[in-house]
Amino acid sequence: MPRPVTILLASVLKPLDDTRMLGKFARTLASRPNTEIHVAGRFAPTPTGLPANLHTHALLDGNRLSLNRLRAQRRYWQLLQEVQPDVVCVHAPELLPLTVLWRILDPGRRFVYDVRENYALNIRTQQVYPAWARNTLAALVRGLETLAASRAAGVLLAERSYSAELPFATPNRTLILENKYQPYTGEDAPKALGHLPATTEPLRLLYSGTISELNGVFEAITFWQQARAVWPAAQLTIVGFCQQPAQLIQLWSAIDRAGEGITLLGGNTLVPHARIVEEINRSHLGLLPYRPHTSTARCIPTKLFEYMAHGLPVVIPPNPLWQKMIERYKAGICIDFQVLGQYPLSGTELAALLQQPFYPAGVPAEAFWKTEAEKLHRFMDSI
Repeated sequence: MPRPVTILLASVLKPLDDTRMLGKFARTLASRPNTEIHVAGRFAPTPTGLPANLHTHALLDGNRLSLNRLRAQRRYWQLLQEVQPDVVCVHAPELLPLTVLWRILDPGRRFVYDVRENYALNIRTQQVYPAWARNTLAALVRGLETLAASRAAGVLLAERSYSAELPFATPNRTLILENKYQPYTGEDAPKALGHLPATTEPLRLLYSGTISELNGVFEAITFWQQARAVWPAAQLTIVGFCQQPAQLIQLWSAIDRAGEGITLLGGNTLVPHARIVEEINRSHLGLLPYRPHTSTARCIPTKLFEYMAHGLPVVIPPNPLWQKMIERYKAGICIDFQVLGQYPLSGTELAALLQQPFYPAGVPAEAFWKTEAEKLHRFMDSI
């Protein structure tokens, strides 16, 4: 038997159980015959039930702002020498310099760059970095991506909009692989919810994923407060990780002021994705209260695919791209979260919006990773 094809997928900050890197890419590629898959990322408990040919390696164990972040680069270089991959899939721009060097040292090697965000745009607009450093850092990242793309065997895009936004995403070198939902092995088939529970019963609301002001966590609390006018026993679960300590303190304070009815899972710790899926399955309504922002306006949130794949009705802001999706499947309603504080919805208005049956044709096939997996296999065959 010939030597197995070895593929390394790597990031620094994405956890080892990351849904895209491990749950979608690695599990899909591990199904290929005579193939060994290695996943490197931020330490997280290794998921159970991994295929025998799928291995994990921790690059970072600790705070994202610690010296361990620099040590992760050394560990990545060591891993390249140990694993001797035939193909590397880079899921983070900070690993591009060493990957390009690895490629230069042996032109027969191959790497692909998986673009998960428009990083330069995010750096300039999301106010995470000091104002004086944003433009310089954004230009540095964009230049690095452009250099890497010119040497890569291909560029993978998590969003359709990136093909127009990124100058290095030339049509003949790029492939769009959207963040659709990949079910876990043995997961029950999703069933459409249909109607929400009676107003005398608890209504379970869900906010999942990255916890931040930009993603609308405080608007989720406002919506929950107003939903209690119709469902007095309404409950809100917030599950995910908050990268900004100051915002997490604000959230704890808001939860304390709100009283009973809100549960926070995670916050200052990473939450396994399987735990998030558990909450999706037990919830009645998924909230996507994103604030209007140029960095998210043309992207489809991963959680929208996840909620739709489980037949969970959603509440979204007035984003034309998202509205088109939910209207096609009657998957939820649209509310302007930004005006709820000033112009609250009455109980009558909210009840009218939510009385319709959802997913009358069942769970949409468009929400699942299967089509993207087929594209990934064809791409790997091509390189």
